[in-house]
Amino acid sequence: MLGFLGLATWSPYIVGVAIGLLVCLSLVVSDRPLGCSTGFVKTCGLIERILRGKNVEKTEYYREIPPRVDWQFTILPGIVIGAFISSILSGVFALEWIPPLWAATFGRDIGLRIGVALLGGIFLALGARWAGGCTSGHGISGNLQLSVGSMVSSACFFIGGILTAMGLMSLGG
Repeated sequence: MLGFLGLATWSPYIVGVAIGLLVCLSLVVSDRPLGCSTGFVKTCGLIERILRGKNVEKTEYYREIPPRVDWQFTILPGIVIGAFISSILSGVFALEWIPPLWAATFGRDIGLRIGVALLGGIFLALGARWAGGCTSGHGISGNLQLSVGSMVSSACFFIGGILTAMGLMSLGG
């Protein structure tokens, strides 16, 4: 009844084509590449605006990326809502604090899991801002535009991810 929406995994070829079309649509309609790290920047700016008022818009950083609710901001809840709907439709939804691979490697300490996830998120955010974009911004949109900087960034994302995974797995025993 649900067709491909009810599948636990989708064809990478079909998803790749769909993402490519989405990126092209993003560039044509908004003249902006598709990426999600900008949404996090906008979220921080909106929170800062609550605390500091309109002064936040005078900050040089937020003059380039104004803190407002727009399509780049709505990508973040869209990712969460889309993943939730997909997991429900495919029947694989499950709440788990400790994934099985993590538990087998590092144990079931929830504090360690949350601490490492938080630290990883901080490093990811800093790296994305330092690189001028995230894996989706560089890896999809930038590479689609044949940006050399995006190709170098994407290579570094893969190298860093592989080295981090190898390092974490060697720590776990």
